[in-house]
Amino acid sequence: MKNTFELEHVGINTDNAGEAEQLALLLCKLFNLEPRHGQKSEFAGNYFECMKSPFLGKNGHIAMRTPDLKAAMEELEENGFRFRMETAAYFEDGRIKNVYLEGEYGGFAIHIMQK
Repeated sequence: MKNTFELEHVGINTDNAGEAEQLALLLCKLFNLEPRHGQKSEFAGNYFECMKSPFLGKNGHIAMRTPDLKAAMEELEENGFRFRMETAAYFEDGRIKNVYLEGEYGGFAIHIMQK
């Protein structure tokens, strides 16, 4: 059975905290979203994560969520995709929480997350 994925958010790289905040506020105004401050980013609703400094991906990242991350990773590996395990985060019980794929896709890194 194939795994299902849903869009979690789009991460957009900016050069600094000021640019991240300006972009997040603009996206909030444009789409009637609520701003939210994060440690490494500014959010426009749940859809846009404006990074306070460039991170993975030339343009940023696309975060996708799935109900079974372990099974999704196995399926993706069977299809020839690899992961940047140094980016992985784990739950307290040892299950994987999220990880980035190797490479870029249209200038974006891909971030896979447990739903």
